[in-house]
Amino acid sequence: MNSEIDEIPTASSNGKPAPVSSEAKDLLILPRLAFSVRETAEMLGVSEKTVRRLTSRGLLRPSRALRHLLIPKKEIERFLEQTTSK
Repeated sequence: MNSEIDEIPTASSNGKPAPVSSEAKDLLILPRLAFSVRETAEMLGVSEKTVRRLTSRGLLRPSRALRHLLIPKKEIERFLEQTTSK
């Protein structure tokens, strides 16, 4: 096996793992920078409606660069730090 290309489980037409370059592997393991409303709700243990209320009240600031709301990871962390009792 070539050191530049390893096999990792991926979908392919013949059911066998497709070869993936080491650069592509690095892209597969990048940390998430933002989350959907649903993912944020799951992380916080609340409903999607609650996340939307928090954004409309300005307590949680989403990115509106796309069609769908994305909540940056740092914004979720900021929200939790500012609303946690000491």
